[in-house]
This record gives sequence, structure tokens and C-alpha cells, in this order.
Amino acid sequence: MIFLRLKYFLLSLLITLLVELTFFFLFGKRSLKDALLLVLVNFMTNPTMQLSYWLLVSQTDWSPWWTKLIIECLVVFWEGWLYLVHGKSFRKPFYFSAGANALSFSIGELLFLSSGALILPLV
Repeated sequence: MIFLRLKYFLLSLLITLLVELTFFFLFGKRSLKDALLLVLVNFMTNPTMQLSYWLLVSQTDWSPWWTKLIIECLVVFWEGWLYLVHGKSFRKPFYFSAGANALSFSIGELLFLSSGALILPLV
């Protein structure tokens, strides 16, 4: 079971990085330092988010939908703050964080719905 959970964590992180780095470059960001910041920020937030979601939904009677919404809002704020403090090319870091996370989340949900099985609990 633990290896299956680890596989989901790693798959979620990989998809998140691919989507958010693509978002980063499509919006004209070219700073490699900021691209590295995006990777490091997601290495912190994605596993934390995944574990929090899994624990809250499996160990409480919290609604999965509300749990996802609350966690995503916290992640958007935390990532936006990190981009504001440490980034060089983020003029509107909270908007960037919201857009990148909305796209990443949407793709994760589409993968979940199209698979018919739980591939990613939350991207």
C-alpha cells in the first residue's frame, strides 16, 4: 500500500511540474532561477498537499470536495507568497500561482475522471 501511495505522490508531482513549467514558459517567463524556484516550491507544496488531503479524507468525515478546495486555496497563497519573496520575474505572483494551480488541478481532475479509477487523488 505504501508503495502505491508513493507512486501516486510521485506521479502527481511529475504532472504538476510539467503543467506548471509549461504554464511558466507560455506566459513569457524566461528566468531559469524562477523556473528552479517553481520546481522547489512544488517539491515543498505538492507532497504536503497530497499527504494532507489523503489524511483528512481517509481519517475524518470531511467532504473530499471541500477538502480539495481548502487545500488548493492554502497552496495558492503559500506559493504566491514564496514567488513574491524569492522570485525575480513574478509581477503578480498570486495571480500566477492561482492560474498555474488551477490549470494543474483541472488536468489532474480530468485524468481522474477519464481514467474511471483513482489515479491522482489531487494534483
